[in-house]
Amino acid sequence: MKAILFGATGMVGQGVLRECLIDAGVTSVLAVGRSPTGQQHAKLREIVHGDFTDFSAIESELSGYDACFFCLGVSSLGMDAERYRHLTYDVTMAAARTLAKLNPGMVFIYVTGRGTDSTEQGSLRWARVKGKTENDLLKLPFRAAYMFRPNGIQPLHGVRSKTGWINAVYAVSAPLLSYLVRAMPGTMTTSEKLGRAMIKVARDGFPRPVLESEDINAI
Repeated sequence: MKAILFGATGMVGQGVLRECLIDAGVTSVLAVGRSPTGQQHAKLREIVHGDFTDFSAIESELSGYDACFFCLGVSSLGMDAERYRHLTYDVTMAAARTLAKLNPGMVFIYVTGRGTDSTEQGSLRWARVKGKTENDLLKLPFRAAYMFRPNGIQPLHGVRSKTGWINAVYAVSAPLLSYLVRAMPGTMTTSEKLGRAMIKVARDGFPRPVLESEDINAI
């Protein structure tokens, strides 16, 4: 399987990249981002791209892939509504539409979040925007598309958030988070489990297009 990864420098993307690089069934990974990952590996190739609403300049580099792991995401806290919609919906759909045109046989996997509103009618703005993004991704002519909705994610194997205080919280609460992953799989997964589940679903499929934390941990 040849995979494209968006968001490889974020916490989720770091975990997915790690699992791709150690999975013998993933033969190559193309990381597309605004900054380099800083990693070197025989299977890894990177494209640093500035405009995530227009991929025409790099279209020739984006064909011939079997899967896309889309791990870009931002928090809505303190963010203007239009800015959040742009970064969540417009950026995701620009990449997905380009890939659907170039790779109709591709499986597209989008990391969204617990509580996403598929009706697009709820009271939470972020949940409505995520819901519309999911719904419109599922309409694109991919071979298949899957929406991953993890609740909490415990970073493992050196995976780190870009925010210092978040890393400190994870370090202090690591024993509790490990317990929750085992005892309450609906509340917590790990970066390792998430990455492995995404690869397996891209390869083998899943009975439903939306996967919650329980599904991710069970794969």
